[in-house]
Amino acid sequence: MQRNSKIPESNGRRGPIVLVGMMGVGKSTVGRRLAARLGLAFVDADEEIEKAAGMSVAEIFDRYGEAYFRDGERRVIARLMDGAPKVIATGGGAFMQEETRRLILDAAIAVWLDADIDILVDRVGRRDSRPLLKNRDPRAVLTELAALRNPIYALAPIHVKSIAAPHEVAVDRIMEQLTAWH
Repeated sequence: MQRNSKIPESNGRRGPIVLVGMMGVGKSTVGRRLAARLGLAFVDADEEIEKAAGMSVAEIFDRYGEAYFRDGERRVIARLMDGAPKVIATGGGAFMQEETRRLILDAAIAVWLDADIDILVDRVGRRDSRPLLKNRDPRAVLTELAALRNPIYALAPIHVKSIAAPHEVAVDRIMEQLTAWH
């Protein structure tokens, strides 16, 4: 794919744009659309983890636990961070891991895609494959996770609020922020 002149440089060079944020915020959907807008490849880290493991994220959690999953996630994200311009959507917990976060902040442009709890609850209710929500109240889990994670997500240099609107609105906001950040 051709490089797009609209892609800002990170640490003096062009590299990946990495979307971080809570589950349900729309990182994958927005990431696909952002990549299309920029003429870049899109990679969903969770899909890459599933390919590497030969099983779903939920199965990995069930069979081996979260620590095992996070280790595999870190290795997959490190592989994806090859310096080539692309858009990468990470899982909600990826940026919480110090080594993964440091890699993203050093080698990419991190974008925190944020949303209010009500929006997240609505969106996660559309899928039943989220391991951290298994047999738990989504609102309670998301509220607890947001309290822990949002201060860490805030380390991303770009912060975009997702609202109850078409995903193109979030893409437009990211494009504006990327231009302003550059």
